[in-house]
Amino acid sequence: MKKLAVLGSSGGNLYTQGGNDPQGMMREIFNQADSAGIEVAFIQFVGTSGSMDVISKNAKARLYTLDGNGALTAGDEATLEEVNAQAKEYDAKLKELICAGEIDGIMLMSCDPKGINREALAAAAEKAVPVAGTGGSSMAEVQTMGCKVIAASGTTGTTNRTRAVSAMAAFSKEWGLKYRPVIGSSKNAAQQEGSVWKRINFRGIMMASMPGFIAMALCLALGKIPGLGVLESVFEALVGVLPIIVAAIAAKQISGMDEVGIVAGIVSGSMAVDGGIIGGICVGILSGVLVYYISSFCFSHRVPGTTTNIAAGGVGGLLAGLVGMFVIAPVALWAGNAIKAAIDWALAFNGPLAGFIAGFAIWFAIMGGVYHAAILPIVLLEMESQGFSFLGAVDLCGLVMVCAGVQLANIVLPKNKSDRVACIPNLFVNLAFGTFVEAAYPFMFASRKVFAGCIAAAAISGLAIGVFNVKCTAYVPCFVAPVVSNDKIIQTILCMVIAMGLAFLFTLLANMSDRKKGTSVTESD
Repeated sequence: MKKLAVLGSSGGNLYTQGGNDPQGMMREIFNQADSAGIEVAFIQFVGTSGSMDVISKNAKARLYTLDGNGALTAGDEATLEEVNAQAKEYDAKLKELICAGEIDGIMLMSCDPKGINREALAAAAEKAVPVAGTGGSSMAEVQTMGCKVIAASGTTGTTNRTRAVSAMAAFSKEWGLKYRPVIGSSKNAAQQEGSVWKRINFRGIMMASMPGFIAMALCLALGKIPGLGVLESVFEALVGVLPIIVAAIAAKQISGMDEVGIVAGIVSGSMAVDGGIIGGICVGILSGVLVYYISSFCFSHRVPGTTTNIAAGGVGGLLAGLVGMFVIAPVALWAGNAIKAAIDWALAFNGPLAGFIAGFAIWFAIMGGVYHAAILPIVLLEMESQGFSFLGAVDLCGLVMVCAGVQLANIVLPKNKSDRVACIPNLFVNLAFGTFVEAAYPFMFASRKVFAGCIAAAAISGLAIGVFNVKCTAYVPCFVAPVVSNDKIIQTILCMVIAMGLAFLFTLLANMSDRKKGTSVTESD
């Protein structure tokens, strides 16, 4: 296995682009090196408390090295001058390793060729050890020393990931190793090559984008308060931003390139806002895929990191945005309007029946994995145009409030004594945050009576939602939900009470029946 030495410092420009987090920077290097089958055998990294562009010798710093077990360790905090003295000792040690042929390559990040890295780099030049790194001025000095530089780049526009990937790609090509960049923070993370399409996850995109939709709904609700009418214009602005949010999230998750993917998503999403969130998702996915392929091409051809980021984020985002603007947006707009029209038609045709069916099916949908893939996107699609949603109300009542009713029943009259302790925090999360409906699963799966009661409560509350034409959203505190409804605060509260009350009653009766039959288990069970 090839052995790699990593040298550098927090740097000047690097400090604001990952150098202020040596642990995260080294973790990314370890991940990528492991994927390439390269051992990180030596580290000498000076981490400072600020950018070295404007730092004094008395500033606080630490020296990061490897311990005896090969794990990253941080030395005691000292002045930069003292840490530099420690670093020179490690420079001498690395020189010995290089001369002994125990180091096969060196990765540099804002190193100091004239100071704390001078001896090691001089030995590397003599032994023709391949060197790759970033830092415009420092890498220029390294080249003048006669080092065998196989990849060099400035720091501007790079990230911890792109620096690590670029270096490992260069070393792998130099040594004839097979290397597939790793996405994620662990050795088991999905790898880029051959798996970019498998990272398309609508559930992940939608859930990560949810805060933007909630912010929009809150602005709509607060804008109805006298004196806060200005927030209605904020609501309208947020509606236009939502496609950009989902595009940025999609591009980041699919490309695996962090900030570069986000930039590409923002560029493409801004150009396809007319397509709504469907258009935003589509162009975000497209830009993420383009970022992946463009960056992979650049890495394999030793394109500097700064140029790679510009090409992947800028060109990838622009190409996806052009396709989105002229091809995807018109189709996405039509599809979104068709979905919303279908919901409006169902409610106009027979609102109570539509609500009953939606309530009845909601638990089966979430248990079967359909909820996040199909229902949640429709909820967000409705919210995009109105700030509230019919299916959002079904979610709130049929899932959250029903789950809360189950928890309350098991607090008042638990089938097992241990259930009471578990249900108290579950109930709080249900009511305070509007989520964690999975807390009802253990009770539903353990009793067919409770399961049937939850389905019945959700269906009846859905019926009430259809009767009163209630629209709101979930994923907000329950006391906030009525406020973000379609001006039907009393009706929303009534639907919530029906859902929670029926679930409480049905679960209570089921527990009483089981206790009479002696089917409850012991507390230890």
